[in-house]
Amino acid sequence: MTLLPLMKAVELFHGLTDAQLQRLLDISQEAVYQDGDVIFEQGAAGDALYFISEGQVEICIRSTPNSPERTEVFLGRGQIFGEMALVDRGTRSATVRCCQDDTVLRAIQGDAFTALCETDTAIGYVIMRNIACDLSFKLRHRNLNLDASSQGADAPEEGGL
Repeated sequence: MTLLPLMKAVELFHGLTDAQLQRLLDISQEAVYQDGDVIFEQGAAGDALYFISEGQVEICIRSTPNSPERTEVFLGRGQIFGEMALVDRGTRSATVRCCQDDTVLRAIQGDAFTALCETDTAIGYVIMRNIACDLSFKLRHRNLNLDASSQGADAPEEGGL
């Protein structure tokens, strides 16, 4: 089964040709995980982007080292995680755990991605543009929520005097 049709539906890869998508697949490594396996831990060094070709993972966050872990979202077939490792190679902002047996992931290591982008700058441009658009959307959405909540705090309660 080819993964190209599935990759085409991923926003991060929008604008890439079939040949460029195949080049990404060529530098990826496939790994199979079982329910409960940890892909990476919050605070670990970021070194790869992951594409889910089969199965499901959960993204879990601890707000402080001693706080309980909470599940933020479940991701499945055709979704990605870990993309910020391609940008800043900072520490992971969440723990990712497999939650379905025989989950198949494709990992693209940061070093391999950088080397590919040095030979095909268009791939790097498109992916980094898509990451920037996603971050911009998230920041705008967050700021709108912050503005709404701060306005709500100053607004009089309905049904008041």
